[in-house]
Amino acid sequence: MFAATAQRAFGFGRMAAPTKSAPYTRAVVNAMRKLYPEVLADKSFDNTGLLLEAPYDPLRRQMNSVMLTVDLTKAVADEAIERQDSIVVAYHPIIFRGLKALTLNDSQQSSLLRLAAEGISVYSPHTAIDCARGGLGDWLADIVTGTPTELAEDEPPNELTEDETLPDENPADDSAFIRTSSPTKKPPSEPATDGDASSTHLAPKRPIYMLQHHPSQLDLKQEALSLGGQNHKRYPIRSTAVPGYPGAGMGRIVRLPSPVPLPEIIDRIGLGLGNPKGFPIAVPQGKQASEMTIQSIGICAGSGGHLFGEMEKDGEEVDLLFTGELSHHEALAAIEKGRCVITLFHSNTERGFLHGVLKGQLESTVAEEWERIRNEEKQKDGVDEHLMEALNDEHVEVHVSEMDRDPYGIMISKAEAPPE
Repeated sequence: MFAATAQRAFGFGRMAAPTKSAPYTRAVVNAMRKLYPEVLADKSFDNTGLLLEAPYDPLRRQMNSVMLTVDLTKAVADEAIERQDSIVVAYHPIIFRGLKALTLNDSQQSSLLRLAAEGISVYSPHTAIDCARGGLGDWLADIVTGTPTELAEDEPPNELTEDETLPDENPADDSAFIRTSSPTKKPPSEPATDGDASSTHLAPKRPIYMLQHHPSQLDLKQEALSLGGQNHKRYPIRSTAVPGYPGAGMGRIVRLPSPVPLPEIIDRIGLGLGNPKGFPIAVPQGKQASEMTIQSIGICAGSGGHLFGEMEKDGEEVDLLFTGELSHHEALAAIEKGRCVITLFHSNTERGFLHGVLKGQLESTVAEEWERIRNEEKQKDGVDEHLMEALNDEHVEVHVSEMDRDPYGIMISKAEAPPE
């Protein structure tokens, strides 16, 4: 018993074989590089590609599954280990700068060490997805242009036609926090009245707050928004310098053929991103959101400040900045110039892409790559029975993490029943 354990743990009793990653992991990496070439990534600051290549042990092989996530947190690592995924595709690089040590004292390093011990690799595409044509920038552009999405089978279509408009906002509401769900009929702090005079003597309801995180969109069953659903002009804020990739670049600028009311844009964003409880916007002082019309939009997933600065230096004027986050001073400068700003928190502009686009792309592309690798490996000499067993498994799975979420949520005010 001890000898068998030692043999597996330390390799006693068998010749050392060349260290490789799992064949299925190689299929996933090949598929990602085919869909979103690493050459498109912004290497001036980014760290993309295969960041952790875990050695493959045929005696303890993982499932033929890949997990998609925006951030590789401890909870996400636990999820991948529990399901025995072969590889995690983490949009944000967990290794961003040089490491001088790998220890268990650091939470991110600990996750990497635990994943490696389980034979799970980590790949990060980050700005390659941002830059690619049909990638994250185009997905967000599809949303703001009103291109319809495929809804779940039990949901009715909810698309705006050219003749439909949204109800005007309450003119007395100066809040820059726009709710995309229907408002309650009565303010939460208003005491209940049902015609009984005694009800006015009830203790006022105390406001309580409930933390709401952005929807994960895991309940959406169909694929992404299709490109070019409405007549408009679209081009990158900064085009890629890599030859052979027309239309690729960082960020997107959208120019609509005619002005659209800002509340309609807000409705499109809410629908396209899973109907969150609300998100912050900024409008010029003295204006209401219902008074603003939008004909041009600057789009950047994640943090848009730097890229929007480049856009302005290039002389590109837009009516709306749509991004994940913008600093206080950047937002203030924008509204002083008459622009509007919509932010969703950093990763909420990225997470829906994983389920809406990348999952479906990988399911088909990984299947092709896995078939090719299986056939190639089977033709090699000296394939042992354990590796052959893995190569005979044609099963392919792609999952989106259920634990991944933006660190920020929104505290929604609710009404608490009066004490008895």
